[in-house]
Amino acid sequence: MEDDLGGHLWREGTAKRPPLAQDAEALGRLIAHDADPAEVSYYEAAADPDPDAQALDDAQRSHAGQYLRRVRRLRERERHAKAGDED
Repeated sequence: MEDDLGGHLWREGTAKRPPLAQDAEALGRLIAHDADPAEVSYYEAAADPDPDAQALDDAQRSHAGQYLRRVRRLRERERHAKAGDED
């Protein structure tokens, strides 16, 4: 299954990216120790993300994960087919 390198890299990075809620948790821990005004504003934006941004993030991560699972299955099938041809 061949595709462009940029698309593959995007999907791989997106699938590994933590969910938006995890970013909010990390920022929450950060401002618990040092309530810098900029960090507080970042936390507020991350803790209550725009529903469209949350839906987009979920959809992108889901799509990327499904694609990478499909690629793994196809590679496994190819490997098993080649192993069967050698017998």
